[in-house]
Amino acid sequence: MDKLLELLEENGRLPVKELAAALEMSEEEIREKIQDYEKNGVIKGYRAVINRRNLPEPPDSVTGLIEVDIAPQPDTGFDEIAREIYDHPEVKACYLCSGDYDLLVRIEAENLNEIAEFVSRELAPLKNVHKTESHFMLKTYKEAGVNFEAPSQDRRLSISP
Repeated sequence: MDKLLELLEENGRLPVKELAAALEMSEEEIREKIQDYEKNGVIKGYRAVINRRNLPEPPDSVTGLIEVDIAPQPDTGFDEIAREIYDHPEVKACYLCSGDYDLLVRIEAENLNEIAEFVSRELAPLKNVHKTESHFMLKTYKEAGVNFEAPSQDRRLSISP
């Protein structure tokens, strides 16, 4: 991957001046590359990674990971059914996977019942869905490459000669 993209992925707020210095390019070249990436859909947006546990009033939301086993369609494979699923506003991410299930769907809702309702009313009844399996996220340790845990203290004793 392009080094510019790696830097932006790590910190999307880096000033153009710093990016140019790090990559030994002109600021104008950096601006043009970023504009091209945005125009061509390589860069889809910029986000803050939020540790919700540290908010003054943490939200009472629940995140569910739903494994979905589906039958691919002759003309569209997995794409059409994936689109039916990811078009729902509750769906925050949808991935095609290898292994025991085909799609991994991340859903955010206010409580477990809302996720259960979504799975039973919207997901499971879809024509080509064979089965679903739900998991609920209990704690986030790391997301988008950001460690949410406080740095651990080194508890080793020093050994001196």
